[in-house]
Amino acid sequence: MTNQRLIMLIFFLQPIAFGAWLPRIPDVQQRLGLGPAELAIALLGMPVGILMTLPFAGRLVSRIGGRATILYGFVVFLAVVWLPTWAASIEVLFVALAIVGAALTTLELGLNVEADAIEKHSGQLIMSTCHGFWSLGIMTGTLIGVGFAALSVAPEWAVPTAAAVMLPVSVFFARRLPLLQSAEAKGGDAPPKRKLPSFALLGVCFFVFGITMTEGAVADWSAVFLRDVFGLSTASAGFGYSIFAFMVAAGRFAGDRLKSSYGPVAVARACGIASIAGLLVVVLSPAAWAALVGFAAMGFGVSVGFPLAVTAAADQKDRPAAASVAVLSFIALLGFLLGPPLIGLIAEHSDMRFGLGVLVPFLAVSLLLTSRLRPAAAGVRTPDTEQAASRA
Repeated sequence: MTNQRLIMLIFFLQPIAFGAWLPRIPDVQQRLGLGPAELAIALLGMPVGILMTLPFAGRLVSRIGGRATILYGFVVFLAVVWLPTWAASIEVLFVALAIVGAALTTLELGLNVEADAIEKHSGQLIMSTCHGFWSLGIMTGTLIGVGFAALSVAPEWAVPTAAAVMLPVSVFFARRLPLLQSAEAKGGDAPPKRKLPSFALLGVCFFVFGITMTEGAVADWSAVFLRDVFGLSTASAGFGYSIFAFMVAAGRFAGDRLKSSYGPVAVARACGIASIAGLLVVVLSPAAWAALVGFAAMGFGVSVGFPLAVTAAADQKDRPAAASVAVLSFIALLGFLLGPPLIGLIAEHSDMRFGLGVLVPFLAVSLLLTSRLRPAAAGVRTPDTEQAASRA
């Protein structure tokens, strides 16, 4: 198996256990008797875990490399991902989600840094395809969660079972990854300890914020939305996110080819328009089938945003790739995890339709910042780099 195929496989394996948790959020909410605002407060646990971890995660990955981060990260993440399903109160749920968030962000940072190193080493565009496999993995996980729900398996047994199955498989393949990033980190100069991100990097980060906020919102609230608005069962409502994740995967599998043909900016703009259109269909949907169509359009629309942003961040020359991707991951995961509680707080005082509708301005900002994805004239050539070279 080539390094490119291996990292794609690991991207697929990483979110399966986490995906099995997502369709069971309404069950945990109902068991604990939480309203939308209370659930929103509990969901803030993951952003807290990220805030506590990411300032140190970039240095960790730079020191030990992407491979070691992935290997040890899998062990820790799969050992804690099931904790929220056993929460006995809103306070315990908050702490459990904070622990999961800390483990998740470190593992995903290692994945992105390793994928970028393999892409640069091989000269072949793979980042979008890697994230396509991630989306396929989380879709698989949600279908597993839906299957357990259909079989009336309690979430406190379903998610640990998924994690236990994934642990040996994930560690086996992680051990086969190359040592590209650790060698690169050892050979480079030590970066300044307290260097602020450049305006170029911040532009990339704010571009991705609205996109990942939308991903997080659909992950946590799509099942609740379909249950509350259209009265679907837990098993049926779980298909909303499965369809969304499938379209995210489809867009990402096509992303590297589209980027090579049209450049990252044009692709990001087209997808940005699709995401806003899909969101409007969801919030205005008269029936469940229309909402599912909207979720599908949203999935395709947000599909390529994060992988394009990872490559753009790693191309910044003012700091090592791991440090830039760490800053991006901080903002991206913050969007992913702050969106759900924001929507919950709004839905508590209005309804779920208006709650999801609050995503529109954030997606509009992402659309306006697509020009920040224009690549530097180095590495793999795209239409944007060729135009820059011809102007020079």
